[in-house]
Amino acid sequence: MKLNTQAVNFNADSKLLNFVQSRLDKLDLFYDRIVASDVYLKVENTSVKENKIVDIKLHIPGDKFVVKKQCKTFEEAIDSACNSLERKLVKKKKKPRFQTSLKFL
Repeated sequence: MKLNTQAVNFNADSKLLNFVQSRLDKLDLFYDRIVASDVYLKVENTSVKENKIVDIKLHIPGDKFVVKKQCKTFEEAIDSACNSLERKLVKKKKKPRFQTSLKFL
């Protein structure tokens, strides 16, 4: 899976980027046809403690999933967003796919 990570209003350290990579790699266990993912890490300049925002866009063939979470830490927000994506991917995998194959005699 191709991973694009962007940090808005701050510089992300390698420890955070490695956490994002390892957590998103686990999504392959639930759905193996993931093409790419875009992760946006944002910090709001407010006095509220929950000012870390994670926005994840997951590209799969024929569909795109978008999850946005706001928490106290980036790790907590990433974990929560990935849990939501896991549920969506399991639901997508269970849906029957219709094959259009016509046989002419």
